[in-house]
Amino acid sequence: MTTPLTLTPGYRPDGTAFLKATGEIDMSNTDALAAALENMPGRVVVDLTGIDYLDSAGLSVLFAHADRIELITAPLLTPVLRFSGLADLTTVQEA
Repeated sequence: MTTPLTLTPGYRPDGTAFLKATGEIDMSNTDALAAALENMPGRVVVDLTGIDYLDSAGLSVLFAHADRIELITAPLLTPVLRFSGLADLTTVQEA
């Protein structure tokens, strides 16, 4: 069974690609996240403020794109991103 995840792509006023994620990111839906990131050109701001759960499979996808993403996160996920080392590789902003 696939865990509910909604991915909404768009662009910021400055033209930067933007991806809003809502729901949970786990091994059942990381293919959708990876595909969404791969289909977006250049630098991508990924808004994780609507994510309630992020497992290691989801972190792996984010690590794979760390050189071209910036993350906006809720306070709940910030420690996970720091502890995993992802925050050392990309910008993490708390909303």
